[in-house]
Amino acid sequence: MNDTTAPRTLSRTWETVTLDRMDGAVVQTRAHTVTLTRTPAGIEAQVNGEACELARAVSILQGADRVTVTAQTLEAPTIGKTRAARLHRLMARAGVPSGEHYGFAGAALDRPVFSLAALTEGDARAVWAFLCEAFPAVRDAA
Repeated sequence: MNDTTAPRTLSRTWETVTLDRMDGAVVQTRAHTVTLTRTPAGIEAQVNGEACELARAVSILQGADRVTVTAQTLEAPTIGKTRAARLHRLMARAGVPSGEHYGFAGAALDRPVFSLAALTEGDARAVWAFLCEAFPAVRDAA
């Protein structure tokens, strides 16, 4: 089962060691630092701190004799469907029409919101605070 609330990896860095052999003997050792980063435009790659083609970075990773993850950056986890449903119910109890829940959350965060389940914990708290400010009686309903 896929857990959609699990944070995605935004960036990961590996240290690689590749042993070049001739007639079974190691003749050269190559070390690389490979970083792959998720961007809105797609996956960007760096090798030894310099931008490169994704295919080259993947080739280095696949051809290495030893690969070690040295760093990664994760996307902030989301609140998920269960907590989003609860937030929808609280908005409905406060009197926010169901068709306006995303717009209400967007007003609270000052950006478009297309899914309450995709909100981070901080986002959800900001929406809750905005809801309580606009409709003080909703605190009692929670």
